[in-house]
Amino acid sequence: MGLNHLDYAIIASYLIGITLFGLRFRKRQRTLRDYFLAGRDIPWWAIALSIVAAETSTLTIISIPGLAYDTNLTFLQVVMGYFVGRFIISFVLLPHYFRGDLFTAYQLIEKRFGPNLRSLTSALFLLTRAAAEGVRVYAVSIVVSIALGTGEVTSIAIITILTLIYTFEGGLAAVIWTDVVQTAIYVGGTLLGVATILHYVPGGWAHVHQIAVSAGKFRVFDFTPTLWKPYTFWAGLIGGAFLTTASHGTDQLIVQRLLAARSQRQSVLALLSSGAAILFQFGLFLLLGVMLFAYYMVPSAHFGKADRIYPTFIVTQMPHGISGLLIAAILAAAMSNLSAALNSLSSSTIMDLYVRFRPQTDELRRMRLSRFSTVLWATVLFVLAVLCLHRVSRVIEVGLQIASIAYGALLGVFLLGVLTRRANQVGAAIGMIFGFGMEVYLWRFTKVPWTWWVVIGTTVTFVTGYAASWVTASAERSESH
Repeated sequence: MGLNHLDYAIIASYLIGITLFGLRFRKRQRTLRDYFLAGRDIPWWAIALSIVAAETSTLTIISIPGLAYDTNLTFLQVVMGYFVGRFIISFVLLPHYFRGDLFTAYQLIEKRFGPNLRSLTSALFLLTRAAAEGVRVYAVSIVVSIALGTGEVTSIAIITILTLIYTFEGGLAAVIWTDVVQTAIYVGGTLLGVATILHYVPGGWAHVHQIAVSAGKFRVFDFTPTLWKPYTFWAGLIGGAFLTTASHGTDQLIVQRLLAARSQRQSVLALLSSGAAILFQFGLFLLLGVMLFAYYMVPSAHFGKADRIYPTFIVTQMPHGISGLLIAAILAAAMSNLSAALNSLSSSTIMDLYVRFRPQTDELRRMRLSRFSTVLWATVLFVLAVLCLHRVSRVIEVGLQIASIAYGALLGVFLLGVLTRRANQVGAAIGMIFGFGMEVYLWRFTKVPWTWWVVIGTTVTFVTGYAASWVTASAERSESH
């Protein structure tokens, strides 16, 4: 069927409209507190929706249905772990973040260990967040190239430039409030997609249910006692909890939003309510994949790769107008995630690296450098996304794998800081290096599923860091005597 002028008009209206909406917040950006923390005046429900949007990239919308198409609903076990991780953050990490006027997660590391380890943790965040975000931006090109027929590089450039415009001008306030709008668009669009697929499948839900049951598509729990399957109950609950504790408790992308809340209580409320929304949302995307399987009944290889199934259905089967709205919904998720990444990368670059070495820089110059840093990171992410072309298969798993490589080392250091008194800067740095090395080893040289990487990396970092702190402290005491 393809898209027609109505679809293109809807997509263009969305892209122009969301960019102009984001630009409305540019006049409020007078200080770094405004630019990076939205003046700490965002209500909890907006932060909750923004967290959901930050977790929901184009990867989620196109790759999770593809995952269910190929397998079943066992990925939900990981999402259950996401919810457990949020409770851990609420009671272990958030109280420490609200003791003082913090701009980034890594200022907490400096307060506990010193400036050198703060720089090291920030650098690790910048490196791995940029790499993971490059894969997410690449995922946009899959959708845009199918929908608009543009080249993949052109598709990446369009989204990157439009997102950069309002992020550059409006700071975190623009990011959060555009996230609220974009979340409503892509969730509403997905519900519309589900209704449309049910209309197309002969026999409706009864037929979908029959096919799904016979193919084992509704299986949620897998209690197999093995380390080698990524989506078992144990890998999902434990691995998902560690992954979320790291991603939402140590990654500036999410911590920045939590710090923008009016109080610690509102921050906790935003975090926990976002967990309920994420569980519903992933269930919806997985169910969409099951429905697509019932509709097509062909192997995913027929489409080239599973990530192309949902975008292909939208463009070729959806009625005009609805298909344009659904493409706009997928672009909404892409732009919300990209804007969040640009602002968090910029905030960590300026606050954790530049201001640390140039503390006397005046506020006006800091604001100018913050905007320049946003442009610089947009360029970096564009280049990384282009490098992903033809090198990435199932993008949701690749994106999570790249992020997981650093999360164990980061979470281990944060836990050393908040749970122990003996750990010191040298020991924590040694633990972090060992933990990161272990995760790289797991990634490159083993078949251990990614769901276990953060658990193993955190354990190695914590145990090695604590032991190294004890040894170095003992050595210093011996020298003093």
